[in-house]
Amino acid sequence: MIAPNRPDVAIVGAGIVGCSTAVELASAGVEVTVFDRQAPGSGATGAAAGILSPQAETAGPGPLLDLFLEARDLYPRLVDQLRQETGRDVGYRTPGTILLAFDAEEEAELQRCHEWQSLAGLPVELLPAGRIHTLEPAVIRSVRMGLLLPQDHQVDNGLLIEALAEQARLRGVRFRIGEPVDEVVIFGGKLLGLHVGGERIECGAALIAAGCWSGQIGELPERLAVVPVRGQMIEIQSGPPVVEHVLFRSNRYLVPRADGRILVGSTQEWAAVEAEVTVAGIGGLIAHALEIVPALKNLPIRRTWAGLRPGTEDGLPILGASKAEGLFYATGLYRSGILLGPLVGRLAAQLILHGRASWPLEPFSPHRVTG
Repeated sequence: MIAPNRPDVAIVGAGIVGCSTAVELASAGVEVTVFDRQAPGSGATGAAAGILSPQAETAGPGPLLDLFLEARDLYPRLVDQLRQETGRDVGYRTPGTILLAFDAEEEAELQRCHEWQSLAGLPVELLPAGRIHTLEPAVIRSVRMGLLLPQDHQVDNGLLIEALAEQARLRGVRFRIGEPVDEVVIFGGKLLGLHVGGERIECGAALIAAGCWSGQIGELPERLAVVPVRGQMIEIQSGPPVVEHVLFRSNRYLVPRADGRILVGSTQEWAAVEAEVTVAGIGGLIAHALEIVPALKNLPIRRTWAGLRPGTEDGLPILGASKAEGLFYATGLYRSGILLGPLVGRLAAQLILHGRASWPLEPFSPHRVTG
């Protein structure tokens, strides 16, 4: 716990979590320095699709769904704030998400999803094939059923991280880019600082928010079981919009942008260590996209890319305080970094400033995964 007026918080990682935390701390009068080997959003944040999908990404009620829903509710206010402070539009779109079923097994899964979400009081609507084609005429005629999630939205994650980084700078946050943190310096159970290259940086508190690389920082008191999970993506240039909603099938998706682009994603490759695209990965995504919207076949591929998401052993993020005083963690957000980032930044700032957060973080404690 530190006094808000002490200029001594270091954040390791300039993704959505690091930038969001920096904004919150700077708003409280704290001087903040963010360290990263690359520019803000160059890692998992920039490689994402920007889907804000609590209902599409969870299998049932629980603490993760609750956290997801709270995070989603923050977005309308965040979008307005960023527009007012930076003048930037971050591509926030609200048509909703549709889950699609093409066989009996997928139909049964959508029925189960509809049942538990209805019982939980969440907005959800079963769609017969005819209704799907009214909403999305380009979807293939063989679709059997859909599930509309009207409050699962999207944002352009590239525009979002640019706006967050600018907001942080406007509030006095300093970025040290090209300066990765090698290790933390701890003595007597207390954080003293960081080693950055050959330099020792003293600080009163530090947040480790380096995505899948968080566990590779030296001398951490805890074992952070965060592993890279490669996700390959395709961007298709369609001109006039072909689809309106985010379309999901079997954990893969089509994400339409306002300017007509369509993102196709994503692979989930737990053994990968390099952010590279592969023939098999991109080929599988193309086949997936054409199974849903055949009209995409004649459109140009604008680009392909891959990112490394921070996955965890139990699928839950790692959020909370280290056993070393002054050291905190916010990592392991896996596929939901864009959704969770702003809320996690707020909660991390609360932990650093006050020693407690306004949301129960016990299910996500770093000590649950310590070896």
